[in-house]
Amino acid sequence: MESSRGNGIQLLLAAEQEAQHIVNAARNAKLARLKQAKDEAEREATEFRAQMEAQYQAKLTETSGDSGANVKRLEQETQVKIGHLKEEGSRISHDVIDMLLRQVTTVKN
Repeated sequence: MESSRGNGIQLLLAAEQEAQHIVNAARNAKLARLKQAKDEAEREATEFRAQMEAQYQAKLTETSGDSGANVKRLEQETQVKIGHLKEEGSRISHDVIDMLLRQVTTVKN
C-alpha cells in the first residue's frame, strides 16, 4: 500500500509540475500577446501622428502660399473702398461746407 501511495504522490507531483508548465506557458503566451498588442498600438499611433503632421504641414503650406493672393485681394478691396469714400466725400463736401458756414455765421442770443 505504501508503494501505491508513493506512486500516487509521484503522480500528483508530476501532474502539478505539468499544470505549472501549462500555466507558465499560458502566462508567457499572454505576455507575448500583450507585448505584440502594445507594439502594434505604438506603430499605429506613430503612423497616425505622422499622417496628422503631414496634413497639418500641407494645410500650413496651403494657407501660407495663399497669403500673397490674400494680400493682393485685400489691397484691391481697400482701393475700391477708398475710391468709394472719396466719391462720397466729394459728393457731399459742398453740403457739409454750406452747413458749417451757416453754423459759424449764425449768431444766437
